Amino acid sequence: MSSTPLTLRHPSKVIQGTVQLTGSKSESNRALIIQALSRGTVNVENLSAAADTVIMNKALTLADTSNETGATVTVDIGPAGTAMRFLTSYLNLVEGNFILTGTERMQQRPIGILVDALKTLGADIGYEKKDGFPPLKIAGGMTQKKQRVRITGNVSSQYLSSLLLIAASLNQGLALEIEGELTSRPYVIMTLDMLQEAGIGHTWTDNTIEIAPQEFKPTTIYVEPDWSAASYWYAIVALSEKGEVVLPGLKAHSLQGDIAIVDIMTHFGVASSFQEDGLHIAKVNSGSDKVLFDFKACPDLAQTIVALTAAIRRDISITGVETLKIKETDRLTALKKEIEKFGTTIVADGETYHIKTKEAYTPKQITFDTYEDHRMAMAFAPLAMVFNEVTINDPVVVEKSYPDFWEHLQQQGFTIKQ
Repeated sequence: MSSTPLTLRHPSKVIQGTVQLTGSKSESNRALIIQALSRGTVNVENLSAAADTVIMNKALTLADTSNETGATVTVDIGPAGTAMRFLTSYLNLVEGNFILTGTERMQQRPIGILVDALKTLGADIGYEKKDGFPPLKIAGGMTQKKQRVRITGNVSSQYLSSLLLIAASLNQGLALEIEGELTSRPYVIMTLDMLQEAGIGHTWTDNTIEIAPQEFKPTTIYVEPDWSAASYWYAIVALSEKGEVVLPGLKAHSLQGDIAIVDIMTHFGVASSFQEDGLHIAKVNSGSDKVLFDFKACPDLAQTIVALTAAIRRDISITGVETLKIKETDRLTALKKEIEKFGTTIVADGETYHIKTKEAYTPKQITFDTYEDHRMAMAFAPLAMVFNEVTINDPVVVEKSYPDFWEHLQQQGFTIKQ
């Protein structure tokens, strides 16, 4: 797909069909690290087709062959944030010398908290340019010096998951002490549950997670479809005049924190039913007047809900979104700029943000920018269900997590023109 803007319409405003979502990017990238550390003992099925997962797979293959030349290997993960965090830990266990880098935006995203923790354990890591940020210089084959490390829990759960994934492969194991409040807790639980599935046990007492040195057991990890991707279909159904969508493979018990969309969307008139053929979601008349929504455990859902509420002119307040400032873009600033294009705004009050829709209007045509952020594109595309014509700039960004997104929209009645 090119980066040429796409213009979306949905003539009928009625949605009914089945959408086969790709595997979860979050589960896939964890599974790939586990598979690599297990040296083939663990197999993975239903890997995500997302660009981030493809990048991770290639990076692991490249790292695995680093010993063949003896030269420093440059691992460029582009815009893949999960790959950056997970490989920052993983490469320390691989014999060889590495430069771990990414896009210009990736080089603006902080990594110092994770690097400091790894250096405490004995890793040999330095910075190529600016302290605290990629690119990183990593000398692999680390000798562990300490077993216990402290790390703040309120910046990125990926720092914790990165350390936990390598813990069982360290000579002394790991005792990870979490300082302060833990954000995105479900993602840490996902990591531990996937490790457990591969035979790696842990204890979690108060604010400390301990993992002893252990061997992976032979197993196959099946990656569930992506709940983050499902959230955009919830928004489409909510904005439709009449809507019902079936999402095969999604189950009521999931490792993914974004299953929170099931409860959130009950407040916007979308009912969920888990059936034998998958998840059925349908527009219903009932909703709620709930105002305050906390995204601390599921920050990737915030953009979807903000775009939705702005479009239907419903004032809400959101919390738990501070981590959005260090994502692919500063997502809070990006959201504010885009919803202001149709008269809505976001007002900050400490760490609570109020979406105000008093001045909102329905434009005949509107163009949204995406800021090199896949979730901006997919959060605003559903607004073509209520606005006559929506244009999305740089639509290629969806390849990061949901490469079939535009094709799936077309299959469900959207007209899309370049």
